[in-house]
Amino acid sequence: MEPGDSMNGAAADVSEAPGDYEGLKALLLSRRDALPKRLKQLAAFALEHPEDVAFGTVAGIAEHAGVQPSTLVRFAKSLGYDGFSHLQQIFRDRLRERFPDYRERLKGLREAEGHHVHAASLLEGFTHAATVSLERMGDSVRLEELSRAIETLAKADTIYLLGARRVFPVIAYCAYAFGKLGVRAILIDHVGQLGPEQLAIATKRDAVLAISFTPYAPVTADLAAAAAQRDVPVVAITDSAFSPLVTSADVWLEVAEADFGAFRSLSASFALAMALAVGTAEKRAEG
Repeated sequence: MEPGDSMNGAAADVSEAPGDYEGLKALLLSRRDALPKRLKQLAAFALEHPEDVAFGTVAGIAEHAGVQPSTLVRFAKSLGYDGFSHLQQIFRDRLRERFPDYRERLKGLREAEGHHVHAASLLEGFTHAATVSLERMGDSVRLEELSRAIETLAKADTIYLLGARRVFPVIAYCAYAFGKLGVRAILIDHVGQLGPEQLAIATKRDAVLAISFTPYAPVTADLAAAAAQRDVPVVAITDSAFSPLVTSADVWLEVAEADFGAFRSLSASFALAMALAVGTAEKRAEG
């Protein structure tokens, strides 16, 4: 137990665990003053960084929250959950609610805008989301990390490109751009579930460029991890330090796309992909 973290406050009022994020949030706010110091610290972190809690490991979350890993288990049990994985599922369910299927998103837009969604509102909304995304990227992508990513890709004999679902257009553009720039690149399209076989010939002289955002595509994370285990350098574009791509990456770049009506922009992702492709070609031209 950490200093000054008595269990009395946590154990005094264990009730039935909330079944959804809003219920959990309400419970934490109602107990804010009664929680011991470390549990209060962890509660604040969880409410400020719900996506990180949804996908982080116990060790990773504890490190970023400034507590011991055992505190996460005690925190979950103090709220009535069986353990931390039970609590973590509440945060993962929240993400599914935040990004519903496309029909639900369209329904939400209609409810917000009226029975008919006007073209002008759509254009204004998506333009604003794109602008916010680009501004965020200017703050989140560090130039030294971008330079490292370009250098890693420029040294590779072949660049293997990983991206699925929503970000597939971005990784497909990378295949087009690298080809036009004379840089050897292979798009892992995973047709017929052959992604592992397509990536199997990559060696430590090559590199992988992987892109995935919340909710992360398992195939992208799994293939990036498999490449990293074979010492193939991995450059990742993702949205959080808790992304499963981060543990596999030699260098990673943070992009958090804004959304309009739960439809997220890809503007920043495309801009960064263009910078990587052109930067890689320029670095190779330098010799």
